[in-house]
Amino acid sequence: MPDLFQVVTVAEANARLCAHIAPIPRRESLPLHEALDRVLAEELRSPVDLPAFPRSTVDGFAVRAADTYGASESLPAYLTLCGEVPMGRASELTVGPGQAALIHTGGMLPSGSDSVVMVENTQHLDPTTIEVVRPVAVGENVIPVGEDVSRGDLLFPRGHRLRPQDLGGLAGVGIVRVPVVARPRVAILASGDEVVPADADVAPGQVRDINSYTIAALVRRAGGEPVLCGIAPDDPAILDRMARSALEDADLLVLSAGSSVSARDHTVSVIEALGAPGVLVHGVAIHPGKPTIIAVAGERPVFGLPGNPVSAIIAFGLFVAPALRWLQGAREADPPTVQAVLTLNIASKPGREDFVPVRLERRDGALRAEPVFGKSNLIYTLAHADGLVRVPLDLSGLYAGSPVEVTLF
Repeated sequence: MPDLFQVVTVAEANARLCAHIAPIPRRESLPLHEALDRVLAEELRSPVDLPAFPRSTVDGFAVRAADTYGASESLPAYLTLCGEVPMGRASELTVGPGQAALIHTGGMLPSGSDSVVMVENTQHLDPTTIEVVRPVAVGENVIPVGEDVSRGDLLFPRGHRLRPQDLGGLAGVGIVRVPVVARPRVAILASGDEVVPADADVAPGQVRDINSYTIAALVRRAGGEPVLCGIAPDDPAILDRMARSALEDADLLVLSAGSSVSARDHTVSVIEALGAPGVLVHGVAIHPGKPTIIAVAGERPVFGLPGNPVSAIIAFGLFVAPALRWLQGAREADPPTVQAVLTLNIASKPGREDFVPVRLERRDGALRAEPVFGKSNLIYTLAHADGLVRVPLDLSGLYAGSPVEVTLF
């Protein structure tokens, strides 16, 4: 077991953890409308061409491009109307030399035509004849067969998290059920004699359980299935029993509180006893969140998060959220960020990464990041913030007026 507070960097902590995590094998097949934000368990390839037929991208006239060459306002091309292309089915029309067929956006090009003249570039000379005042090239204003995707093309790789536009794309090729990785089951266990349920009346010295609810919400956002396992007292035997019970049917366990240095701290010993390889990290070079515990019991990650809500939320984003992505085999980009200008100085200490909540607002045409200073046990420090600014390890702070990158909540 690592020595207490032999702190490591965020990157080193995650590297140690990642080496022990494998994607969970469970999978399920979901109807498309239920698959938003789920991670694909296998790659998907297109069973068809999309579009399956050449389609017009504009309202206009289907023509043979050669019949429009040289057309202009002063010397238009004259074409004879041969009919109108119906919507929703193939046309029986054939466009011959010197002919045009009225077509609407999305309509299937009739036989013989190879392009579409926009209606704005035509005039009716009489009920059966149009003037074309601008030439078109072959394929102009037309989506050819398979331009969006061709049969057999890779649509999405294994590990892709499905977005709204992805569901639309799958519907477009007729895929209405998708194989996805099962949601990792995340057991959440609060601890501390002073912690009481959120719906309880609090006596002097007691606090309501904030972390179980915030962690559960973060788990859902990261694609997991939270399981609230109650509140354990500061009794090592009871904490051990509740932790083992919580982990029994879970893919990941989060214990909140009890990871600070105190005479009554049993969390690290309980976590170490859950199974090999045990505690990988106890102490990370961050503020807030330094006393975070990272462990693996068997193949299941276990985290001891600080009891202070701000510390717990920041540590979750740095360590638990990546672990949930790895358990799902998710191929994901970093969290969204924006560039802003810092409004106040931020002090820090070299050798640790500071994460400071900021509130964003646009002033004088620029996005401003105003630090929300507060102790790590004050949940509204984060509730009033829009994101976090990271102060790198090697800096003693950031100055007002500096450009900063804000990681959005």
